[in-house]
Amino acid sequence: MSGIDALFGADQPKSGDAGPNSGSSKRWLLISAVGVAVVLVLALVVHWAINRTPDDFPGPGTGSVSVIVQPGMSLTAIGQVLTDNGVIASSGAFVDAAATDPRAGAIGPGTYSLAKRMSAAQAIGAMVDPSSRTGNRIVLPEGLRLTQTVAKAANQSRLPVAQFVTALSQPSSLGLPVWAKDRPEGFMFPASYDLTGSETGMSLVRSFVSRFNTSAADLDLVRRATRLGQRPYAVLTVASLLQAEGSPNDYSKIARVIYNRLAKGMHLELDTTVAYGLGITKLQLTAAQLASNTPYNTYKISGLPPTPINSPGAAAIEAALNPAKGKWLYFVTTNLQTRETKFARTYKEFLVYKAQMQAYLSAHATG
Repeated sequence: MSGIDALFGADQPKSGDAGPNSGSSKRWLLISAVGVAVVLVLALVVHWAINRTPDDFPGPGTGSVSVIVQPGMSLTAIGQVLTDNGVIASSGAFVDAAATDPRAGAIGPGTYSLAKRMSAAQAIGAMVDPSSRTGNRIVLPEGLRLTQTVAKAANQSRLPVAQFVTALSQPSSLGLPVWAKDRPEGFMFPASYDLTGSETGMSLVRSFVSRFNTSAADLDLVRRATRLGQRPYAVLTVASLLQAEGSPNDYSKIARVIYNRLAKGMHLELDTTVAYGLGITKLQLTAAQLASNTPYNTYKISGLPPTPINSPGAAAIEAALNPAKGKWLYFVTTNLQTRETKFARTYKEFLVYKAQMQAYLSAHATG
């Protein structure tokens, strides 16, 4: 009995017994048997692939390594980066650990200081710990002048100031809106910026401007400025004055004072613009400083200063687009600690509030 006979039974027809189709039948039986065997093997492979446990280190790891997570990376991609850097054993283990740890969704772009040969779960725990991310975020508060933005960005990114200066010397490469006319002051939008470690001064400045463009689009700045009868650049300049002069609760009323004075052809007479033109931050100015000849001395020039005097936040821009209703022509901050600000329609009323401010300054003067 042949091997085929043994496989399919001894009573299979022998050669010549079953007529012309007997050989064909045997071939089909053989093919079927091989097919069944292949399917069984594939099933076993698939079962193994689905049910196997991804490679994972026991942890907690040793040594240290810096790993860069780029913006937009998926958890799988992050796992692969960690694997490539020897932090974890496999991307699969990282994805599995992330599926049971809701904190993994908070892992963002940046440079992480991690150990090698960590378990995937421990790697996630380390990455959500702020202490593993040192020096990889820039925070720009509202109201920074361009020079202050450069100093803070350079310090927090550990990049040379010269890189930012070079970038700002090429305003056409920054992504500024057309109506900015290559004037970057005012467009370094205040926000938090995550760093990956691959930035340059140019890429960061472009990020600041890009965030401004996003905020401007969200606020519908251009269309709403037109409806207000203003140019978008003028609105941004007004917003910078609000940012420098008052607290958020008063922004819309200060905006109305500014627009009312502009409509009447009155000088704005703002100490903050004078200080900006002189390159100083002190706001208690001398008579000589108030008489200085700069394009930003709004005691002398008519209209708005030639550029914004800082980078305002969304709240100040919103107030410049939506000023309060009122006929005020003056405002005075009578308490620098609480930022209490009073508004007046007449010069006589203004003098009363000015006297209150001067009394406050005298009471808080340092010897």
